[in-house]
Amino acid sequence: MNRNRIIQKIGFNPAFLAVFFFFLFLLIGKIAAEQTGLKENNQGPALMPVPAKLEWKTGVFRLDEKFYVGGEAKADSRAFKAVSRFMFRLAGRTGMFFEQDFLAEQKINDLTRFFYKFERPGQLVPGEDESYILEVFPEKIELQAKTDLGILRGLETLLQLLSADSQGYYFPCVRIEDKPRFTWRGLLIDSCRHFMPVEVIKRNLLAMATVKLNVLHWHLSEDQGFRVESKTFPKLHRLGSDGMYYTQGQIKEIIQFASDLGIRVMPEFDIPGHSTSWFVAYPEYASAPGPYRIERGFGVFHPVFNPANPATYKFFDEFFREMAALFPDPYMHIGGDEVEALHWKENPQIQAFMKKHNLSDNHALQAYFNKRILKILTKYNKKMVGWDEIYQPGLPKDIVIQSWRGTQALIDGAQKGYQGILSNGYYIDLCETTERHYLNDPIPPDSPLTPAEKKLILGGEATMWAELVSPETIDSRIWPRTAAIAERLWSPQEVRDVDDMYRRLKVINLLLEEIGVQHLRNQEMMLRRLVGSENIAALKKLASIAEPIKGYARHSQGRKYTSLAPLTRFVDACFPESLEAREFRKMVEEFLTTRRPESASRIYMYFLELKDIKAQVAALAEKSPVLREVVLLADNLDKLISISSEALSFIMEDKKPDASWLETSRKKLEEIKKPKAECQLAIVPAVELLVKSLNR
Repeated sequence: MNRNRIIQKIGFNPAFLAVFFFFLFLLIGKIAAEQTGLKENNQGPALMPVPAKLEWKTGVFRLDEKFYVGGEAKADSRAFKAVSRFMFRLAGRTGMFFEQDFLAEQKINDLTRFFYKFERPGQLVPGEDESYILEVFPEKIELQAKTDLGILRGLETLLQLLSADSQGYYFPCVRIEDKPRFTWRGLLIDSCRHFMPVEVIKRNLLAMATVKLNVLHWHLSEDQGFRVESKTFPKLHRLGSDGMYYTQGQIKEIIQFASDLGIRVMPEFDIPGHSTSWFVAYPEYASAPGPYRIERGFGVFHPVFNPANPATYKFFDEFFREMAALFPDPYMHIGGDEVEALHWKENPQIQAFMKKHNLSDNHALQAYFNKRILKILTKYNKKMVGWDEIYQPGLPKDIVIQSWRGTQALIDGAQKGYQGILSNGYYIDLCETTERHYLNDPIPPDSPLTPAEKKLILGGEATMWAELVSPETIDSRIWPRTAAIAERLWSPQEVRDVDDMYRRLKVINLLLEEIGVQHLRNQEMMLRRLVGSENIAALKKLASIAEPIKGYARHSQGRKYTSLAPLTRFVDACFPESLEAREFRKMVEEFLTTRRPESASRIYMYFLELKDIKAQVAALAEKSPVLREVVLLADNLDKLISISSEALSFIMEDKKPDASWLETSRKKLEEIKKPKAECQLAIVPAVELLVKSLNR
């Protein structure tokens, strides 16, 4: 393509292009030099979470097919299985045909080069020892731990250490002494608003283990569905699930699968609110007469259990007896959030009950209900966990309060002697940035808590609520951002370098694919489905710089989302955070700091790649009506390119634009920010920086 065609094609200011093409050749040379210098500026393997203590040593351990592993674990034990998985993954990454039959024999002998040792099997309870010591020498590798859980965590670190050069694969010599900062490091998966099949749960458990998370918080009852087979009350799953539920056999299978990965499975049955699906089968326990039907919409609804009915507690006694036997975890989550009290207010019997028992308000009534439920759970050797709303003076101190409202609620609970876990700031369904989650800390540096009170903060959980996710999109909403949350909950508090976190996250993002997570691969499949062909290059590029609108704003964009609505549109194929847009912003920031022409050339070249997207998307939409809304987003991109071109020209020519240009550009940017196709262009903030730099 000649120079005149480029000018015509991209529509940039011709006055600037003379400078642009001069420095383009400098830029090409500079990029080549940077690529050559990558090895010299190697920042080391991408470890995530960052270990507590790490000391690099001289030398490397060279990997070959005579890599034998040996330990004292019994066949079919958790450690034995973990080492077998490690060897399979190592073979998969390297293509090596290891000689050892590691599925049958892991005994130490003369051939052993990787030694692992632990003192006892770990228990899947909060506070269990997960520490390990990993040492890589030129001639051998040693992994030691107090429990087999430490072995599992150390194996993940060793896999992340795998490196390569012209001579082959190797592990760098290192000594690592590692342990988690918090004992409770969880991920909530909501299987109710949209049902998540067994394979979805399993692949996400594997990903959790990869980044050392240790609690699956499984949300299993909600207005939209009751998801567990109950043999005591079979109408619960038969009538309240649309046929989409987990059999008790599948529950046991997942619990064992998680146990082999060193992960606890804590169920949540949300009561007394968020409970419509229960009443489809058993309306007699509701506060208002039925009939009821499964809720298809999303939000907070009126149906709520009747705390004044003695039969309610008999029902829960039998139900929790069954569930306590099914789920071995010492904790049971009762939800307790967002109780809509209208049916309590409208029920004369409940109002009379409140008066009789001196219950002054609905909060007191819920506290009464919680105490009755707590007594039942205690009877079956379960500790109660609930959201902020369950807190009430007088509850025993061994309950756990999960905070969705904020760190202050966590602080208040700890100061009163209650254990807590943080989820506020870890709501990954809101599609916020990894940086926001990463810097959110259960115990921030300026925490007013005493050392004793800090010990009551057990950790935190990322929460994957499922209003707007399906089995084919849930992985992309969880990963890779949850890896950064996992680091916050494992690594020392002072590990807070955001740029380095993103550097490592980029590597981990790809490694997660190895264990079957579909966060990356499903995007192209979804785009091909929208287009009806393999011609997705323009859509994929647009998706790389677009993000779903944040928070719950999608619910106010004109479409009514229900559990039956398709989650297959362009917005669903976009990732929650555009890592490319972040890199582009860094490029712009560097340019504005240095004002180097070659940096400006980079920006021009970047927009050159985007220039044809509008026309290409419009052409696709002619044959795929579902893409018509995306044309509006592509049109905004075209406008953004024009503003950027003009701003760059002003900067490089050292000219000050007049006030009308600045005001017009500001108004255009405000319009471009408005959602199109329920998306936003993630590169807008970087362009705003260019424009604002001209207003000084």
